[in-house]
Amino acid sequence: MIGRLKGTLVHKQPPWLVVDVHGVGYELEAPMSTFYDLPAVGGEVSLFTHYAQKEDSVSLYGFLSEAERRLFRDVQRVSGIGAKIALAVLSGAGVEEFARLVQAGDVTALTRIPGIGKKTAERMVVELRERMADGYATGATAVAGKGAAVAADPLSEATVALQQLGYKPAEAQRMARQAFAEGDVAETIIRKALQSALR
Repeated sequence: MIGRLKGTLVHKQPPWLVVDVHGVGYELEAPMSTFYDLPAVGGEVSLFTHYAQKEDSVSLYGFLSEAERRLFRDVQRVSGIGAKIALAVLSGAGVEEFARLVQAGDVTALTRIPGIGKKTAERMVVELRERMADGYATGATAVAGKGAAVAADPLSEATVALQQLGYKPAEAQRMARQAFAEGDVAETIIRKALQSALR
């Protein structure tokens, strides 16, 4: 599995881009939210990736932030949605805007994204609302500069990590807050929260 690529951007033409990593050119498909912040051809780029294998094809998708990749993956968990619509979501709304639309239950606005009809938008609201809660887009990572991921704060980072381990957002937030002590780094908060959960 390829999780991240760092190299020279040698070609970009939406939705495709090619990154040269030590002489190997990786062709990736990326949403417009990533294209907007890419450097010029010849510049160095670091991308989070998602590898997808189907019966008849292998695809690699690239994202400037972990939040974009996470949304891409989460949207595809909704019945009837594949990579094409997930890319359209990121191209049409971006992470924070999409999270806001889902939390607000704004089906009308969601149907403005290409490929999403009323029934699909309603399913998205029902199936993703809980995932979007508790600072989905503003949790552990945020886009800064050329898409570098930076920690918002140790408590938020720990909360998101606990969610990725399978805890529901509200439970992860409660666990992290109870484990938090002033000066703790995210790893310490996570360790204490998990130890507490096992008691």
